[in-house]
Amino acid sequence: MWRNYLTVGLRALAKSRAYAAINIVGLALGLAACLMILLYVRYETNHDAWLKDGDRVFQLQTLFLPNAQGNEEDKMQMSAIAPARALLKDFPQQIVASVYIRSFSPIVIQDGRPTKIDKLRMVDGDFFGVFDIPFVRGSAATALPDTHSIALSESEAMRRFGTLDAVGKTLTIVDNSGDIDYRVTGVFKDWPKDSSFTANAVARFDLATQFADRPGALTSYTNQGGWNYLKLRRADDADTINANMAAWEKRNIPDTPGSQDGDNPGLYQDYRLENIRANHLSDAQNAAPVAGNDRATVLTFAVIALLVLGMACVNFTNLATARASSRAREVALRKVLGASRRQLIAQFLGESVLVAAIAMLIALAAVELLLPAFNDFLGAGIVMHYVGADGVLLPAIALVLIVGVLAGLYPAVYLARFEPARILKANKSAADAQGSGRLRSALVVVQFAVSIGLTICTAVIYGQTVYARNADAGYVRDGLLQVSNLGYRGVDGRDAQVVEQIRRIPGVIAAARTQIAIDPGSNSVGTVERVGTDTAFNLGNYAVESGFFKAMGMKLIAGRDFSEAQGRDDTTTPSPADPGFAAAARTLVQRGANVVITADAARRLGFASPASALGAQLTAGLLPIEYGMVPITVVGVVEDARFRSIRDPLQPILYYSQRTDFSDIVVRFNGNPATIREQVEAVWNRNIPNVPFRGRFADDIVRDQYDREAARGQLFAAFSVLAVVIGCLGLFGLAAFTAERRTKEIGIRKVLGARTRDIVRLLVWQFSRPVLIANVIAWPIAWWLMRDWLNGFDVRVALTPVPFVAAGLLAVVIAVVTVAGHAYRVAQTSPVRALRYE
Repeated sequence: MWRNYLTVGLRALAKSRAYAAINIVGLALGLAACLMILLYVRYETNHDAWLKDGDRVFQLQTLFLPNAQGNEEDKMQMSAIAPARALLKDFPQQIVASVYIRSFSPIVIQDGRPTKIDKLRMVDGDFFGVFDIPFVRGSAATALPDTHSIALSESEAMRRFGTLDAVGKTLTIVDNSGDIDYRVTGVFKDWPKDSSFTANAVARFDLATQFADRPGALTSYTNQGGWNYLKLRRADDADTINANMAAWEKRNIPDTPGSQDGDNPGLYQDYRLENIRANHLSDAQNAAPVAGNDRATVLTFAVIALLVLGMACVNFTNLATARASSRAREVALRKVLGASRRQLIAQFLGESVLVAAIAMLIALAAVELLLPAFNDFLGAGIVMHYVGADGVLLPAIALVLIVGVLAGLYPAVYLARFEPARILKANKSAADAQGSGRLRSALVVVQFAVSIGLTICTAVIYGQTVYARNADAGYVRDGLLQVSNLGYRGVDGRDAQVVEQIRRIPGVIAAARTQIAIDPGSNSVGTVERVGTDTAFNLGNYAVESGFFKAMGMKLIAGRDFSEAQGRDDTTTPSPADPGFAAAARTLVQRGANVVITADAARRLGFASPASALGAQLTAGLLPIEYGMVPITVVGVVEDARFRSIRDPLQPILYYSQRTDFSDIVVRFNGNPATIREQVEAVWNRNIPNVPFRGRFADDIVRDQYDREAARGQLFAAFSVLAVVIGCLGLFGLAAFTAERRTKEIGIRKVLGARTRDIVRLLVWQFSRPVLIANVIAWPIAWWLMRDWLNGFDVRVALTPVPFVAAGLLAVVIAVVTVAGHAYRVAQTSPVRALRYE
């Protein structure tokens, strides 16, 4: 029996090749999209699943609470040193291992050549006891025995030594305290891509030595400079610790030294333990070791993949019910010869599953071909296995059965209910598919609603991405070069002469050093208080050199810029490790300093206008907390500048001037960008040969800030195109069958005087109505989704009717173009041939 069903199914497909091709291609596209996105969803939701005992490894995260003093809500994966130490003291029965990790990209001297090593993790604690990563040379037990040992990843060992046998070799790292030789003690396997943590190298360091020049960092709860990971005895111990976290904070977090009102960091920051396997999709993504994703995005793409697959199933149902009339006589004859309704349903469901199986084979081949490009696009490491725990074979078989049954159930039931007497008595080769017209129209509405909705989302995401890249950031991007790498020891104070020589390059308008630059990798926030009040505000605190605002193209709103002629403008102090630092710090606290603030900072501090802030007396935490607050006077107010992504809230900033300790140089220029960059690089290499040059144009940095939004927009665009193609395939096939069924009607209309354009208009209108109805459904849903997405940005484009109207018109045009060819061909048919159709 089943052999007979298979034979009949194959013959039916061969008889109607166009119908079979449309169905198989549509289903294959839907299945391929569904498979790829489900692979992506599994990849995103299974980060760190490979890590042994990963269910017991937790990260200590810092959660900042919004308040009236200017704190923005922020959720960081970084935390200070002190809270982890306090947890170890208070929960010794639950914590079996811990490690504090800082990230560096230092200069490494190898064979006399300076190079950079990215993602060097300096650790204090049992790193390989927390992260059980396999070793290819050496072992976790013997790695990192002292503070002069380093373990490399496979890739880093091959890149530096050309072999995995690197144990015993030496690398010289240029550290703040000097050139330090590190002995390679192990080579570990490369961190998998589906990880929320990664490392190219891991080296030991001693906290006391590292922070000898700033011992306050060891006891501070506000210095989030690294990551704390804890390994617990049992996974559910984290629930116990988190439940007691509020009481633990009250016991352990001290008041801020020198604050006028007993300020306590516990009032505006909380802590939690987050399992490492949840980190990748955690709501805390700021300062993550590896950029994560958000759960809403992953779920959105999963839903879209299912919608696209659903559209392919709708195609099958639509075309099967439309084609039902051509198989009416076959059904009637089978019933007369004794076939039961159950047997007919089984037969047609079998044909549906057969089509789904063929489509799945094509889809699997497409996924195999597209997966490398898909991985490159996402920067992912998705692998498709057919068997095993993560194999796709069983899910693919299940998907074939589900899709085959869901897509073919209604057509099978509908075909099986034909009455033999009525069909055979009609003496026709076909029977009208009564009752199926409304269903087909409803399904077309659903298809185009999805297509229109995706098109609207694509347009809005694209518009927001373009807006973000071109929005006024408070500084002039054109003609701006940013030079980094000033923080390395190899600079050795020669950055001042580098800036002076850059200023003499023809075409350079201004150049200045700064602690804040475009897309900064760190965040510096300090307490600021108005004299005579007991309210503290948290503002960004950054040192800049005189001439910084001119170099950035930022406008002064009120007051003046910093001046080297004004001694109170200069807040330069020696390094905290220098014996003269204490005296210089006390002198600075005694005499005070002049500062420039942003317009938003003036507003948050309570000034009615930028001009009213001039001359205001404040105090600021510009020094280590043990030296107290520095009296400051506002001498200028500058317009707000957005250095970070527009996803981040605009930071109110206090700028102060000094002559040392900078991270970047900003260069304003006129002329050929490539020529200017080459000349700036030549100046750098001539003065600082031991530190690699890193110079990027502002436009390129801002463009890279929004790669995530651009990638999301491209994925939405791909799905939109795919949805439109699937919808058009279904509409194409449906129009062909409908036009064929109405051939006699059209002939009669022409005999009665209808012109070709009247016939075309009639058929086109029939298929345009569902598309117009689809707009009514898609618009409010897309508006709600995009409004919610845009709310995630600090500034955003207005949600105007333009993308909605444009997407709706595009859908109508596509539907008309798809149907018009069939309509015109049928309308041109001779009435004589049309009336002889049956």
